[in-house]
Amino acid sequence: MAGHSKWANIQHRKGRQDKLRSKLFSKLSKEITVAAKMGDPDPEKNPRLRLAVKEAKSNSVPKDVIDRAIGKATGGDDENYDEIRYEGYGPNGVAVIVEAMTDNKNRTASSVRSLFTKSGGNLAETGAVSFMFERKGLVVYGPDAGDDDAIFEHAIEAGAEDVESTKDGHDIYCDSTDLNDVSKALEAALGESETTKLIWKPTTMTELDLSGAEKLMRLIESLEDDDDVQNVTTNMDVSDEIMAQL
Repeated sequence: MAGHSKWANIQHRKGRQDKLRSKLFSKLSKEITVAAKMGDPDPEKNPRLRLAVKEAKSNSVPKDVIDRAIGKATGGDDENYDEIRYEGYGPNGVAVIVEAMTDNKNRTASSVRSLFTKSGGNLAETGAVSFMFERKGLVVYGPDAGDDDAIFEHAIEAGAEDVESTKDGHDIYCDSTDLNDVSKALEAALGESETTKLIWKPTTMTELDLSGAEKLMRLIESLEDDDDVQNVTTNMDVSDEIMAQL
């Protein structure tokens, strides 16, 4: 996917690391709690929980935090979250998908709508932009996992659909319903991945200049700062030169 590795770099810009880390831990913990409530509290018997725990570990979430998140689900915690997807257009017509978990739909909808409006974008109806994306499973390995041909062979054997390799590593894509099985097979062949998660993969990209990219980044950062927002995905495409300036 164009911009994937660049996107990882944006998310870890100097100056925001500590704040992002704290919020990331909170969002990953929430996903673990919801996954455990929806199924078995044993990750080996609950595919969604297994993937949530795996993603938390890959982001260095401490074991006690993971255990506490699972415990909230099994200990009668009365917090209930609704999973909601918002769709809209950011500056310059970029498609934006916002995934949230909230205990107050009105609060979250109002907040997300306000952030879109302030950015010069607008919140749209469900389905307005998601047709420009595919729901896929993504497994990421670093460049040291193997050469392009070896990774491709292991990925296809594991049931993946496609591999995109660059100097930064290997992005392995599969059908969303196959992610648990594919990730297990890849683990057996290649060891622990850097990332394993469900994503929205753009099928069409919107190219931005520096000004447009800066405006969109401000919207993304403000959305990610909202405690109810779990993930933000766009179909933004920018050149390496512009990414360096960002």
